[in-house]
Amino acid sequence: MTIHQRPISIDPVKLDRLAEVAVKVGLQLAPGQDLLLTAPAAALPLVRKIAEHAYKAGAGLVTPFFSDEEMTLARYRYGHDDTFDRAAGWLYEGMAKALGNNTARLAIVGDNPMLLSNEDPAKVSRASKANSIAYQPALQKIAGFDINWNIVAYPTLSWAKQVFPNDEDDVAVMKLADAIFAASRVDNADPIGAWTRHNAALRTRTDWLNGQRFHALHFKGPGTDLVVGLADGHEWEGGASTAKNGIICNANIPTEEVFTTPHAARVSGHVRSTKPLSYQGTLIEDIAVRFEEGKIVEAKASRGEAVLNKVLDTDEGSRRLGEVALVPHSSPISASGLLFYNTLFDENAACHIALGQCYSKCFVGGDKLTPEQIAAQGGNKSFIHIDWMIGSGEIDIDGVHADGRRVPVFRKGEWA
Repeated sequence: MTIHQRPISIDPVKLDRLAEVAVKVGLQLAPGQDLLLTAPAAALPLVRKIAEHAYKAGAGLVTPFFSDEEMTLARYRYGHDDTFDRAAGWLYEGMAKALGNNTARLAIVGDNPMLLSNEDPAKVSRASKANSIAYQPALQKIAGFDINWNIVAYPTLSWAKQVFPNDEDDVAVMKLADAIFAASRVDNADPIGAWTRHNAALRTRTDWLNGQRFHALHFKGPGTDLVVGLADGHEWEGGASTAKNGIICNANIPTEEVFTTPHAARVSGHVRSTKPLSYQGTLIEDIAVRFEEGKIVEAKASRGEAVLNKVLDTDEGSRRLGEVALVPHSSPISASGLLFYNTLFDENAACHIALGQCYSKCFVGGDKLTPEQIAAQGGNKSFIHIDWMIGSGEIDIDGVHADGRRVPVFRKGEWA
């Protein structure tokens, strides 16, 4: 006799809490404010819950846009070659217009991180570049923190099977759901209170760093000896942050990082990654790069090196840094021991740097600076923003003052 076990469903109580946290903590949606939402089609249960909590909070219109993995694959398998240099510019222009009218932005992530691993990497690269260019008008509103925005995650089956490949489908989804709920602080009866306390702890770190006004950070560890100069007038951010529209929001759920803007011309030395980078279906492992005067002049990887070099050739700013972030090795996501194949989670397991576009938010008075002023102070500009992990339990970091004085910031991967 065959016994058919009923699939284990995602905990509806915790899913509801995640939706509530996305609206009340992630976005702090204002009464009457519209919401533009993007999600994988498989994340519909979370989208419905978010719409419910958004309307309860007094939202104007909630407008969702869905993506579908099978439709994405159909494009790569049957689409005409010349279409891979195009993107739906009209859609992104509409998004930019919506954000310009103070519409809040929410992205739900959950797609299979290795979805495009068997597709033509040249087509993947071309499509990505076309999308990046078309998305610029909307991305500028987000990178400039013009509006309140947030990213949360949903445990889709295709993603769960990447993280837990040896488990049955239902078990893999349940495990990924549990990991997302724990990292997002909704596995307790008072998640909003938990976020209030967590934001306060992150604020203590940013206040200390902003008080120090370091000229540079010096990372040292196995395979790493890197000096990251910090932009003139840089400001550390972390946790809750105030957007230009005056709304305090948590852009990333989960988040364990405090971060700021490096000086695009003042990075030198060499660094190696401590975790794989999952990028558009390719796992890039053992990244090792060398910087001179802020620019990557040499880049290697044990796997995915060709893709890495394509990324670095995206534009003038793609070989320079737009972000440096500090995360203790003991962070809950690091302690989970999981590789999520998703930057939203993996970047919160280790200190990291990001190639490409900087955040204007990470400057003193950044909301009033022009793009030219940001560039003059060392802020980088690029079509890309890609985080990769360089922290571990073996990394030491010193803060270096302009006069050469050094202050311990991290020792053995933990706050000093």
